[in-house]
Amino acid sequence: MLNKIRLSGQGIELAYQDAGSGPPVVLVMGLGAPADAWAPHVKAWVGSFRCIAVDNRGAGGSSAPSGPYRTAQLADDYAELISRLGLESVRVVGISMGGAIAQELALRHPHLVDRLVLVSSWARLPRHSVETFENLADVRAQVGPATFARLLQLWIWGREWFEKHGAVLAAERASAAPSMTQEAFCAQTAACVTHDTLGRLASIAVPTLVTAGEFDIFTPLSCARELACGIPGARLEVFAGLAHTHHWEALDRFNGLVEEWLQ
Repeated sequence: MLNKIRLSGQGIELAYQDAGSGPPVVLVMGLGAPADAWAPHVKAWVGSFRCIAVDNRGAGGSSAPSGPYRTAQLADDYAELISRLGLESVRVVGISMGGAIAQELALRHPHLVDRLVLVSSWARLPRHSVETFENLADVRAQVGPATFARLLQLWIWGREWFEKHGAVLAAERASAAPSMTQEAFCAQTAACVTHDTLGRLASIAVPTLVTAGEFDIFTPLSCARELACGIPGARLEVFAGLAHTHHWEALDRFNGLVEEWLQ
């Protein structure tokens, strides 16, 4: 069920899905994706946790105000949502851009965060990754949804997954439709490329799990290592042979690992 909450003083609404019972887990999705992308994870976790999956500003059913956005701003959106839901402290799982937002949430609103899982994320993007994100936004403006979906698939899925699931991926891109406007996509892209918590990671004081795909060419393994080294006591779990979407490529392993970590 889709719920909406209007943020005070901003005139925008955040859409979110709320399912299950138990300790609350806030799920923060990545660039260009709606909360629906959490479905295979929520299905696994909903028996143990209250799963709150949110459409970031610009995506899905949430408002799309003019950008550029910043991860600190998006983190403040989550802080208000958490507070308005009457939750004192939550577990947070963030994928890619969602992991960047989760870092800022833990830094800016530490009283609201109990545990973190940072998936395929970064503290500060290297130059190659900055240009990759910017190029994606440029290409998206010039091609149709199917062509863009194919490009994104080539960046985020691993080679082995492509070999085994090529027909499924082809069908998905053939039916691809924009999930957000180009302006909103560019606004979220700006949040990705300007994100920088590298000098502040030592201030994250909650148990943190960092997961990464060994062969991630979108946000390379070096980014995950930098995160894990910078956050005191963080654990790094590398998914050998997998890529940016290791959380889907090894769905059962990932879901089990995260569920155990969040207990």
